[in-house]
Amino acid sequence: MSRVLVIGSHAKVSQEISSALTAAGLPLEHSAGHVDTLQRLRKRSFGVVITSPDSALDEDLALLEEMRAIRPGVKCIVLASHGTPDGVIAALRARVFACFTPPFDPYNIANLARRAASDSQWRDDIHVLSARPGWVSVRVNCRVVNAERLMTFAKELNAQLPEDIQLDMMLALREILMNAMEHGAAFNPEQVVEVTSICTGRSMVFYLRDPGAGFRRESLSHAAIANPTDDPTNHIMQREQEGMRPGGYGLLVAAGTVDELIYNEIGNEVVLIKYLDSPPHFKTT
Repeated sequence: MSRVLVIGSHAKVSQEISSALTAAGLPLEHSAGHVDTLQRLRKRSFGVVITSPDSALDEDLALLEEMRAIRPGVKCIVLASHGTPDGVIAALRARVFACFTPPFDPYNIANLARRAASDSQWRDDIHVLSARPGWVSVRVNCRVVNAERLMTFAKELNAQLPEDIQLDMMLALREILMNAMEHGAAFNPEQVVEVTSICTGRSMVFYLRDPGAGFRRESLSHAAIANPTDDPTNHIMQREQEGMRPGGYGLLVAAGTVDELIYNEIGNEVVLIKYLDSPPHFKTT
């Protein structure tokens, strides 16, 4: 497992991340700032660099360019003091491993850093197809870690939304994305899911397409959304009989948190729609 370098040690979130990584047994060092970071990278290899929460996103991306000139394979988890849709898109294009702005969740960040430290397949796993504020399309290889990575960018891209709407949409997106990877691609890393995020003046929309053969609602006996009204746990027995992991609530959860959930005829494309009371205000760099 590769070393992790955390930039700065005075911020509370940096301390909590370091504590979690140390408890997980990861080799860890701290650097005092950008200059010290580059000097350390010249002396030894680090698989993951976590930036300071006090820096701006554009500063982190400039540092990443310098770091990759020294260590081309280094993975970077960005903690930025603030972000904009333009900045998050730039982070996606720069192949940042994950992106976070306040409020930070140190345990989620540490968990992604732990995964990054042992991940050698990440580099082209999230490919930007088209991106501008209000419309971002990506192609994602079907691995659980990539779903977690993509969620960090989706959350930051939609940070301008009211908190309750953002939470609903992120929950729905996570459930549908995991369903697409599990049932549409069997978590085959050679397969991809296409995800598009669209923000209009009055709605938030996610479109997903998986490589599977699709489904019919009557075939979803393993999912809670297909349970008979008099037997709300019927799918649990079905999943046990088929040797599937516990779960099956994804479609039900997603349908309950968005205003519209629409599938295509064969069931391998889905649109999630949440209507807004007022248009979002995009800020650009």
